[in-house]
Amino acid sequence: MILSVTRTFTGEASGPVLSIKDLSFRIDGKPLFTKASAIIGAGHKTGIVGRNGSGKTSLFKLIKGDWQPEEGSITVPGHYRIGSVEQEAPASALCLLETVMAADEERAALLSEAQTAQDADRIAFIHQRLADIQSHSAEARAATILHGLGFDADKQMRPCHEFSGGWRMRVALAAILFASPDLLLLDEPTNYLDLEGAVWLEQFLARYSHTALIISHDRELLNRSVDSILYVSDGRLSLHSGGYDQFDAERKARLANSLSAQRKQEAQRAHIQSFIDRFRAKATKARQAQSRLKMLERLQPVQAVIEQTVAPINFPQPDEISPPVLQVENGQLGYQGTAVLSGLHLRLDGEDRVALLGANGEGKSTLSKYIAGRLRLMAGQEQRARKLKIGYFAQHQMDELTAEESAFHHLRRLRPDQTDSQIRSKLGAAGFSADLADVPTGQLSGGQKARLLLFLASLDAPHVLILDEPTNHLDIESREALVMALNSYEGAVILVSHDTHLVQNVADRLWLVKDGRVTDYDGDIALYTTSVLAARTHRKQSGKSLPKPQKQIVEKFNLVRSEKQLRKLEDKLQAKEQQKTELEAEMAAPSFYSQSSDEQITEKVSQLEQLSSELAVMEQEWLELSARIESETS
Repeated sequence: MILSVTRTFTGEASGPVLSIKDLSFRIDGKPLFTKASAIIGAGHKTGIVGRNGSGKTSLFKLIKGDWQPEEGSITVPGHYRIGSVEQEAPASALCLLETVMAADEERAALLSEAQTAQDADRIAFIHQRLADIQSHSAEARAATILHGLGFDADKQMRPCHEFSGGWRMRVALAAILFASPDLLLLDEPTNYLDLEGAVWLEQFLARYSHTALIISHDRELLNRSVDSILYVSDGRLSLHSGGYDQFDAERKARLANSLSAQRKQEAQRAHIQSFIDRFRAKATKARQAQSRLKMLERLQPVQAVIEQTVAPINFPQPDEISPPVLQVENGQLGYQGTAVLSGLHLRLDGEDRVALLGANGEGKSTLSKYIAGRLRLMAGQEQRARKLKIGYFAQHQMDELTAEESAFHHLRRLRPDQTDSQIRSKLGAAGFSADLADVPTGQLSGGQKARLLLFLASLDAPHVLILDEPTNHLDIESREALVMALNSYEGAVILVSHDTHLVQNVADRLWLVKDGRVTDYDGDIALYTTSVLAARTHRKQSGKSLPKPQKQIVEKFNLVRSEKQLRKLEDKLQAKEQQKTELEAEMAAPSFYSQSSDEQITEKVSQLEQLSSELAVMEQEWLELSARIESETS
């Protein structure tokens, strides 16, 4: 997992950590980089962005020396350690803590040599070097990193082979972070993390003391953790200071300016050409026309920077169904008689946008599978809308695609009654051109597979879309397309994602899955990430009282949460009162009793009693919450 690279270095070791000069490289005859150059300084954290297929991962292979440039050079100071996550940690009998600590190969070698060294000077050197690399605190540092990535003290002592591949990828990430290489290369590190782990990683990278290059499509990580952006586009590299939002604003401004300059020059050329055309034949104007012709020849064309537009994502609109879509009372979920979630009281309506919060292992996937109809209640009551259709997307489904078959064949199997032209038309609307539709799915990029699975999940115009980490293989532009598609979709959405930008721009409700319960979270996603960091800092204090600044953060968090809860409760109260007013007006109409059956009248009376009861409970809750806020601000 650590790559120690020694290169021939031209220049002083105190210079840039990474120098790329006039890099040219092709894959299968197709140019990937052409005269690309960039310089990364020591200690910088640089986010690498660009469309899928632009060459970001290939750049890492060139930096590590796995591939050699055709032209140009990539130089790194001699004896610099380059670290990257190559694969998941092995399924060995070593516990997680031992696995992570073994990644610091220098420390392991020194400790081993210390057991057998005889020379006094060598022994002194070993102990001094162990002190320099803070060997005494290695176990605490390794434990802190593992904890940040979601492994509690008990899990850290379990052997690696007890964990799935996804969790062992986290162990591999923990190992490379612990080893602290001089040049850290991370390729989409949040893809195998939950939101809590991603938030912790953002903080770790922002404080990382060495140089780091991070390929990522996570806007928040690119805003919070890096100080520059390396943009890969059209075979070139361009370095920009600041986070992603600053880079994006500058990029859009350059695009607009280049287009404006091109239009101005086109107007200028048209004006000159018009003069030439009008006066070339006139003897009195011939000399002037000739002068204008030379001016036109000298005018260098301005090329506007044109970016390839990303294919939109579209979800078909569902038919209307009677609310609620799903309602659960005192539900219990689990496997083989063991409960994972209990005391479930949930209601999902037709246009709800719900994001599930909570660490991996708390039950988000269990809840998603239940809503999708793949898991039954162990206890409790449920009400599902008749003719309910649900679309389900999960990352593991990528492995379920038949690698030898194309997107066309996958859709043909689902729509055997449709003609070839109808199938190709549907695939074309989903962004799969005629050529791409016939490519075996095993040869598609991760982003193309994700788009195909999103398309297949929504094929039947579902009333509910369940999306479990849908953005992992989508570039930033495709993630924005997904945001737009979900905001145009008229069905309900259940979202599990570590992408806080996606959650913030799509979800209007948050359900917290924690300690075997599912509860409404009254804050927003920004408040939740703050609370995650505050809670982890508190646990790190090992029971000590919080320092004053941290205590103020927690107190502010509690107050803001209470205020948001009050506003949300007031909105609910207003909606309930409106329902009650409308129902009372309906029942007060003279025709109500004459035109309604006994069953209808009984049902309306029952609804009115239920609304009155709910309002009484909510009003009492409002009074208690108002009193709590008053005491917190006093």
